[in-house]
Amino acid sequence: MLSDQPVKLNTLHSPLFTQYGVSMHIARLDLLHPIVSGNKIFKLHYFIKEALKSSPKKIVTFGGAYSNHLVATAYYCQSLGIQCIGIVRGEKPAILSHTLMHCLDYGMELEYISRNDYTRTETNYTVFKEKYKDCTIVPEGGYSHWGAMGAAKIMDNEALHSATHICMAVGTATTLAGIVLNAKPTQEVIGIPVIKNMNDLPDRLSFLTNDSTKKIPSFFNDYHFGGYSKKTNELIEFMNAFYTEFDIPTDFVYTAKMCYGVLDKISEGYFPKGSKICCLHTGGLQGNASLSKGTLVF
Repeated sequence: MLSDQPVKLNTLHSPLFTQYGVSMHIARLDLLHPIVSGNKIFKLHYFIKEALKSSPKKIVTFGGAYSNHLVATAYYCQSLGIQCIGIVRGEKPAILSHTLMHCLDYGMELEYISRNDYTRTETNYTVFKEKYKDCTIVPEGGYSHWGAMGAAKIMDNEALHSATHICMAVGTATTLAGIVLNAKPTQEVIGIPVIKNMNDLPDRLSFLTNDSTKKIPSFFNDYHFGGYSKKTNELIEFMNAFYTEFDIPTDFVYTAKMCYGVLDKISEGYFPKGSKICCLHTGGLQGNASLSKGTLVF
């Protein structure tokens, strides 16, 4: 399984870290695979195992026209001989996005449903279980206890065991829940939401972990840059500066916002001296393809 690979940890060097007496490291989940990149490898782990045991081997999953999750699932399924159906939010566009074209290239069958039907589907998958007999259902982004349990495997990597703080971007909160499940009691888990006004995070974590008693992580809520997939010139400039200084590419949806927030909090003195901060690079770099050529220096 792709999720059994060791994760490379990059150590960053900057006068900022020296000034505040901290060390900063990036867990390069994005390097595990060029297509099934980042946290998706882990969130899909148990769904893939279930599908491989089933007959027929079939996965049905969900996402929008620009969903990295759909592309990752399509490729992973193709590589393992699993039939894959993607339920796409919204009517079929006249011109398919690069994302949907990649899904087709990787053998995913696409079915388009209205946004209203899609919203109802998110809480009731019965219609698809009946339509696609004996299939394994993967919620959008892996948002489920299985997805969180897969994400918990990120913490199996010894490189993360000595971290005092583990930071990550938060979308569905599935990865965050997984880290909460498997982090040491002494480690502070920090989520940086990329969506505006994510007021339901405690409820999401309770659902994903099946345990309302788990320690609630810390949140840096002010780094969404306008909301999901939103960006500003300041964020783009940060991405270019971060790459120039550290030679690490980021995406504007998730990892750039997370890194911006962590560096800002370091400069505010949030982290005690001696802190070993580990940030999860959760992939998603293909999302940068939507930017105009020349916007980024990488």
